[in-house]
Amino acid sequence: MGLSFDLLLLVLIIYLLTKISKMEHRIKAMSETINRLTDKVKLPEPPVNKELRQLIKEGKEIEAIRRARQEFGLSLVEGKQYIDQLKAK
Repeated sequence: MGLSFDLLLLVLIIYLLTKISKMEHRIKAMSETINRLTDKVKLPEPPVNKELRQLIKEGKEIEAIRRARQEFGLSLVEGKQYIDQLKAK
């Protein structure tokens, strides 16, 4: 009985990991599409970017990342990437 439960659990975990991987791929593709559309439409920059650039200029990059995460609901990695993009512009 224990072995069949373990096997069922393993199959369920593999299934869920596969689904998560597919969803991550779809989200990444949608995000890239949104970025391309945003570039073509020339949407105005979010007002918070001015504040974020000021924090970067003052050497407060961690605070800028924290603020970007708070404003946009980003993960830590996404917040860092957002600030890096602002620094590059």
